Amino acid sequence: MLNQMFDPLAALRSDHGPDFDVFVWGTVFLDMIFAGMPSAPTPGTEVWAEGLASCPGGIANFATASRRLGLRTSLAAAFSDDDYGDFCWRTLEQQEGVDLSRSRQFAEWHSPVTVSMSVNHDRSMVSHGHPSPLDAETLIGTPPAARAVLADLAEPEAFSNTGSTWVDRARAGGALVFADVGWDPKGAWSADVLARLDRCDVFMPNAVEAMAYTGTDTALESLYDLADRVPVAIVTNGSQGALGIDGNTGEEAQVPSLRVREVDPTGAGDVFGAAMLVGTLSQWPLEQRMTFASLCAGLALQQYGGSLAAPGWGDIADWWSDLSANPSCDAYHRSLRRRFAFLDDIVPHVPVLATRRAAATIARRSDVQDVG
Repeated sequence: MLNQMFDPLAALRSDHGPDFDVFVWGTVFLDMIFAGMPSAPTPGTEVWAEGLASCPGGIANFATASRRLGLRTSLAAAFSDDDYGDFCWRTLEQQEGVDLSRSRQFAEWHSPVTVSMSVNHDRSMVSHGHPSPLDAETLIGTPPAARAVLADLAEPEAFSNTGSTWVDRARAGGALVFADVGWDPKGAWSADVLARLDRCDVFMPNAVEAMAYTGTDTALESLYDLADRVPVAIVTNGSQGALGIDGNTGEEAQVPSLRVREVDPTGAGDVFGAAMLVGTLSQWPLEQRMTFASLCAGLALQQYGGSLAAPGWGDIADWWSDLSANPSCDAYHRSLRRRFAFLDDIVPHVPVLATRRAAATIARRSDVQDVG
């Protein structure tokens, strides 16, 4: 592989450190993403999309994003031994360098698949899959030593109400617990879910989910509620940016989103979370962590595909170099240079051949090249 991995945690490593920076468990989907659609298809019609990307999705979005940002990443998941499963396994292990030692392939179990359609800066999805042949406890066993783990707060296998789980064991071993939460299709928004935050260190919901679970009317009010429950609370709010409170340091921050030509939102939230994890493990101030995460998510929005779009340090270095050389002196560009000035201490150490976004995988290169 021609790319060189930049290690943002190099100064913090020792011979006695954990094997991995982040360990995650979840479902890997084969994602087929149609982008640039003029409208959603209606019954009896056919719509042509400008772009197509095919790549591992689901939890693979986060695993790929964290690995491209230099974290030693381990993933536990069930894979099929069908062609889709072989492709996802090969892409994650060989192309992206994700550790799959706690993953397994299963015969006679087909790969979960998601078709995502991007229309007018939003997306609709159709998914199909079956439960994993093994539950998380059986598949993972004793989790590997890691600096951090990521889990879904609403997932019973990660946060059981009746006993210790792999997340609890990982935290007892010294790992920080990062949690997010998905949409509740039943609309229950149970208080039992937020009660699990006493087993977490960082919580990163989006504003819609945060307001629903806390019963508040604004993203800011939901943030204040969550900050009373977990040491670090981050609420992402789409084009409005993100808000955060770090109770460990007393910091509060609100950062805007980048102004970008959005191509496909698939996986942008996973990229934001992975970048927040990088900044947290690197011990950056809260505002820098969130600013960096907004940059990484903004870069992902400009490309087709979830895991395909996750930026590497090479993309970040390219962006900062272009901004630094940009002669524009309007207020927005001056603000960018101020907010991202901390990259001046990092980018000079990024190798010229540092990891950059992947080319198309199942899809042909021509399907993803015209993304601007």
